[in-house]
Amino acid sequence: MLVVNVKKSNNIIEYVKFNGHALYDDYGKDIVCASASSIYITTVNAILSFDKDAISYNKDNEVINLKKDDITNKLLINMVNMLKELERDYKKNIKIVEE
Repeated sequence: MLVVNVKKSNNIIEYVKFNGHALYDDYGKDIVCASASSIYITTVNAILSFDKDAISYNKDNEVINLKKDDITNKLLINMVNMLKELERDYKKNIKIVEE
Protein backbone atom coordinates (compact mmCIF):
# COMPACT_ATOMS: atom_id res chain seq x y z
CA MET A 1 0.00 0.00 0.00
CA LEU A 2 1.14 3.55 -0.75
CA VAL A 3 0.97 5.59 2.44
CA VAL A 4 1.10 9.38 2.26
CA ASN A 5 1.86 11.11 5.57
CA VAL A 6 0.83 14.75 5.80
CA LYS A 7 1.94 16.88 8.75
CA LYS A 8 0.13 20.15 9.41
CA SER A 9 0.73 22.80 11.99
CA ASN A 10 -1.67 25.74 12.31
CA ASN A 11 -3.23 24.84 8.92
CA ILE A 12 0.19 25.00 7.25
CA ILE A 13 1.52 21.84 5.65
CA GLU A 14 4.93 21.10 7.15
CA TYR A 15 5.68 18.06 4.99
CA VAL A 16 4.24 15.32 2.82
CA LYS A 17 6.00 11.94 2.70
CA PHE A 18 5.23 9.09 0.31
CA ASN A 19 6.11 5.54 1.40
CA GLY A 20 5.56 2.16 -0.20
CA HIS A 21 3.93 1.01 -3.42
CA ALA A 22 0.23 0.93 -4.26
CA LEU A 23 0.39 -2.70 -5.47
CA TYR A 24 -2.51 -2.14 -7.85
CA ASP A 25 -0.46 -3.73 -10.64
CA ASP A 26 3.15 -4.56 -11.53
CA TYR A 27 5.79 -1.82 -11.45
CA GLY A 28 5.46 0.26 -14.60
CA LYS A 29 1.78 -0.66 -14.99
CA ASP A 30 0.40 0.60 -11.68
CA ILE A 31 -2.13 3.35 -12.39
CA VAL A 32 -2.44 4.30 -8.70
CA CYS A 33 1.31 4.88 -8.31
CA ALA A 34 1.41 6.67 -11.65
CA SER A 35 -1.46 8.93 -10.60
CA ALA A 36 0.08 9.73 -7.21
CA SER A 37 3.44 10.43 -8.84
CA SER A 38 1.85 12.73 -11.42
CA ILE A 39 -0.02 14.64 -8.71
CA TYR A 40 3.21 15.03 -6.72
CA ILE A 41 5.41 16.06 -9.65
CA THR A 42 2.82 18.53 -10.99
CA THR A 43 2.55 20.14 -7.56
CA VAL A 44 6.31 20.43 -7.08
CA ASN A 45 6.71 21.93 -10.56
CA ALA A 46 3.90 24.43 -9.89
CA ILE A 47 5.49 25.49 -6.59
CA LEU A 48 8.89 25.90 -8.24
CA SER A 49 7.36 27.92 -11.10
CA PHE A 50 6.30 30.53 -8.52
CA ASP A 51 9.49 30.43 -6.47
CA LYS A 52 12.53 28.38 -7.49
CA ASP A 53 13.79 28.53 -3.89
CA ALA A 54 10.55 27.30 -2.28
CA ILE A 55 11.82 23.71 -2.08
CA SER A 56 15.34 22.50 -1.43
CA TYR A 57 16.70 18.96 -1.42
CA ASN A 58 19.60 17.04 0.04
CA LYS A 59 21.90 14.74 -1.93
CA ASP A 60 19.35 11.88 -1.68
CA ASN A 61 16.60 14.07 -3.22
CA GLU A 62 14.75 14.30 0.08
CA VAL A 63 13.00 17.60 0.72
CA ILE A 64 14.89 19.40 3.48
CA ASN A 65 13.26 22.82 3.28
CA LEU A 66 9.74 23.74 2.27
CA LYS A 67 8.75 27.39 2.16
CA LYS A 68 5.68 28.08 4.25
CA ASP A 69 4.05 30.82 2.21
CA ASP A 70 0.45 31.13 1.00
CA ILE A 71 1.00 29.94 -2.58
CA THR A 72 3.05 26.91 -1.56
CA ASN A 73 0.54 25.94 1.10
CA LYS A 74 -2.45 26.28 -1.25
CA LEU A 75 -0.74 24.11 -3.86
CA LEU A 76 0.10 21.49 -1.22
CA ILE A 77 -3.49 21.52 0.07
CA ASN A 78 -4.67 21.01 -3.50
CA MET A 79 -2.23 18.09 -3.86
CA VAL A 80 -3.52 16.45 -0.67
CA ASN A 81 -7.12 16.91 -1.84
CA MET A 82 -6.35 15.25 -5.17
CA LEU A 83 -4.62 12.37 -3.36
CA LYS A 84 -7.70 11.98 -1.14
CA GLU A 85 -9.85 11.65 -4.27
CA LEU A 86 -7.51 8.90 -5.47
CA GLU A 87 -7.78 7.26 -2.05
CA ARG A 88 -11.61 7.25 -2.30
CA ASP A 89 -11.42 5.21 -5.51
CA TYR A 90 -8.53 2.93 -4.48
CA LYS A 91 -8.88 2.38 -0.71
CA LYS A 92 -6.87 -0.86 -0.84
CA ASN A 93 -3.94 0.82 -2.56
CA ILE A 94 -3.41 4.29 -1.09
CA LYS A 95 -3.93 5.74 2.36
CA ILE A 96 -3.59 9.38 3.42
CA VAL A 97 -2.54 9.84 7.06
CA GLU A 98 -2.82 13.35 8.48
CA GLU A 99 -0.72 14.04 11.55
